[in-house]
Amino acid sequence: MRLFSLGLLLLTLTAGGCVSRAKSEARAQAAFAAGQQHATTQLLESRRTSIRVIGSVRNPEIPWMDDLTLAEALVAADYASPRDPRQIVIIRRGERLPVEPQALLRGEDFLLAPGDTIELLP
Repeated sequence: MRLFSLGLLLLTLTAGGCVSRAKSEARAQAAFAAGQQHATTQLLESRRTSIRVIGSVRNPEIPWMDDLTLAEALVAADYASPRDPRQIVIIRRGERLPVEPQALLRGEDFLLAPGDTIELLP
């Protein structure tokens, strides 16, 4: 009887260790998945809170801030071509909004939104 009780105790402890290991692995996997989700969220947030500039610029990504205008973004992007762009396009949620460079030279400016992309066409 005593041998049976000792065997049952060992079996219970061994099985308990396996369950603990399984729980530990499950927790580790859940933590890893949560970390991946957090990293993905941060990446998406950074894309939404910046402005991308495609074209001949030295700084292709500009941090977005309230009241950021197209002219300010172009200055921050540091346009590097010796010629003025023939066309500027703001891409917002997949929609292409053309802007004539002459409009900027006349003093017209345009507010940008988080996640906008500015395309400078030579």
